[in-house]
Amino acid sequence: MTTATLSSKSQITLPAAARKAVGLKPHDRVAIETRGGEIIVRKARDFFALKGFLGRSLPRDKERAAMMAAAGRRIGGRA
Repeated sequence: MTTATLSSKSQITLPAAARKAVGLKPHDRVAIETRGGEIIVRKARDFFALKGFLGRSLPRDKERAAMMAAAGRRIGGRA
């Protein structure tokens, strides 16, 4: 385990060993979470890495028709 010191502006510098251990590079984003009196700093997920995780999209008119059909079933009580 390594330690860091808060600056007068309450900032810290993440030690090089910790950055390397999780693959952080300059300009990477980190997520900060508090849990049970602890502060957890982890590498943030890359938004663009999510591309395609929902599968292929339909053409706009077919997507709209499917949405309207689903809404109709839900309103009609069959959802």
